Amino acid sequence: MKIISVETSAQTQMIDITSKIQALVDESGVRDGIVVVYVPHTTSGITINEGADPAVCRDILSVLNTIIPWKFDYHHMEGNSPAHIKTSIMGSSVHIIIESGKLRLGTWQKIFFCEFDGPRNRKVWVKIIEAN
Repeated sequence: MKIISVETSAQTQMIDITSKIQALVDESGVRDGIVVVYVPHTTSGITINEGADPAVCRDILSVLNTIIPWKFDYHHMEGNSPAHIKTSIMGSSVHIIIESGKLRLGTWQKIFFCEFDGPRNRKVWVKIIEAN
């Protein structure tokens, strides 16, 4: 397993980590298989979505912040319930096919680390599994 460090600079943020994942695949030498990208935090997640237009990430965060506001009658004592809810919606892992040494993503797709309780220093766990 490999670990990627991600430093976030805002309370809610989406950071493209596609090139970091591809670099780990390159380093591994695996030509065909699957990469599992997992976020071991309860207030940050991971997703795959369009990476060509930054407005897509802004729109996603704007809608999440609207439907899951910071000010609400939450009962969690730490005060970061919205971050936990957003993480549950986004999810904590993605799986990407590796073919001929490259991530098999769609034309516009990128892998995004999603921060919902930042800024923080985070970890992303990456497991590359070679096909037999």
